[in-house]
Amino acid sequence: MNRFLDLADFSRDEVKDLLGLAARLQSHPDPQALAGKVLGLLFLNPSLRTLASFQSGMMRLGGSVFVVTPGQGTWQLETRNGAVMNGAAAEHVREAVPVLASYCDAIGIRMFAEGKNLEADMTETQFKMMADLCNKPLVNMESAMNHPCQALADWYTMDELKVPERGKFVLSWVNHPRALPLAVPSATVHMAALRGMEVVVLRPEGYALPAPIMEKARQAAVSSGGSLRETTDRGEALAGAHVIYAKEWGSPLHYGNSEAEAKLRGNLGDWCVTDSWFKTAAPGSHFMHCLPVRRNVAVADEVLDGPRSVVVREAYNRMVVQMAVLYKMFRSNSGQSRGRRS
Repeated sequence: MNRFLDLADFSRDEVKDLLGLAARLQSHPDPQALAGKVLGLLFLNPSLRTLASFQSGMMRLGGSVFVVTPGQGTWQLETRNGAVMNGAAAEHVREAVPVLASYCDAIGIRMFAEGKNLEADMTETQFKMMADLCNKPLVNMESAMNHPCQALADWYTMDELKVPERGKFVLSWVNHPRALPLAVPSATVHMAALRGMEVVVLRPEGYALPAPIMEKARQAAVSSGGSLRETTDRGEALAGAHVIYAKEWGSPLHYGNSEAEAKLRGNLGDWCVTDSWFKTAAPGSHFMHCLPVRRNVAVADEVLDGPRSVVVREAYNRMVVQMAVLYKMFRSNSGQSRGRRS
């Protein structure tokens, strides 16, 4: 494996093999597996779990890691092609990324959606530009429309909890003070569909996921024997759910228009997950969220602090699965091409 950019680049069996490797490394650590290897991490956006879990995972495998956050101890970076650099940014990514890549054996990049133009973000214009600048193995630590590491950890968590592969998985929109990116819901709905689950996207009017995201997940469902649908009917969606996965995202109808977005979500305060959401769920159902989460806005204390919540376990598993990604990436034949997968 030379690049880990999208779970869709891998077959269901390949994903399950990677999860098996994660389980082996968790139960039988290999503290010298990556001795002498260096991982570079470039964060163009904030992080807590991604930052800490990649550092910890790399060190637990015996490797070293350096972190660059532009503007914090380094020059601010310009990302726009053709920019006239007469502002705050002193260096362009066209020089910075190749330089950073030359210092390490693999690199991870985190670069959120710009949130201005849906079409540009859907096509991953900015992240693809960054990827093209890098000639080393590359990990997507969250891009405009994808978060494969989170999706892999969510799958691993459900396996640990023995959630049925054909179980009912509800991805529900929840409230937030502002519009958030589509990366996690996009990765999550595809992951659950690829796992073979009955996937239901629950959301209010105006928050339907873009058609390309749904079509990608629908194809994964067809290939794995799962199913996918969306609804605004909360009662119908939650009935029999094995997993309720809460996530905030902005309205594609008002992408980049904060005023219209705020008006749309103004009456959606009841889209906060409470214990009542689980009344008709399957016995032993679980609550998941990628974190960070706004308590009592997106999810009530009673849920986050209750027995159904597995959000901390989910976050821990970020490290576990990323160790598997790094192990496979570094241990692969260094002469492999930069293809989509090994």
